[in-house]
Amino acid sequence: MATMEALQSSMTSLSLSSNSFFGQRLSPSLYSSLPVKSVEKPCLIVMRLKRWERKECKPNSLPMLQKMHVRIGDTVKIISGHEKGKIGEVTRLFKHNSTIIIKDINLKTKHMKSREQGEPGQIVKVEGPVHSSNVMLYSKDQNVASRVGHKILQDGTRVRYLIKTGEIIDSKEKWTKVFKEKKEVEKADSLA
Repeated sequence: MATMEALQSSMTSLSLSSNSFFGQRLSPSLYSSLPVKSVEKPCLIVMRLKRWERKECKPNSLPMLQKMHVRIGDTVKIISGHEKGKIGEVTRLFKHNSTIIIKDINLKTKHMKSREQGEPGQIVKVEGPVHSSNVMLYSKDQNVASRVGHKILQDGTRVRYLIKTGEIIDSKEKWTKVFKEKKEVEKADSLA
């Protein structure tokens, strides 16, 4: 108690000039007029980016993830670039910079060093990324590239379809096939 009284007396002895802001108290009306920042939900980190890959960030300094019109397993046709006109299947997506990897397209050469003593180095062909704006979804049945549309079926499922042909892209059979192939590849990679 004595220390509290001593502290209060020392605070009253310190007085600032009346025209100083620090000597005045804020009125309750000023509190209500101050802007209040909205609190955003934190975002999960999907993939750690290298320093040169960072582009646009959210306020919490996580990268902006773009929505893309393609998904894994889609058949696409390249509409621009040096691989223009080629058709392939999407194997990977990179949402932070809107790029995709297409099977056996945009092959780059990579020089690999030997890992063990006496083993020779090698030159490997690796699929390079293609920007998602440079591809269109492709119908194998009618051999036509088309933009993608979204619609809700009668059973309430939201699906993608090709605008030119009306062909529905998302089907349960296709997705089960894609995920089975993905699991087989992962098992093969883990065994190797």
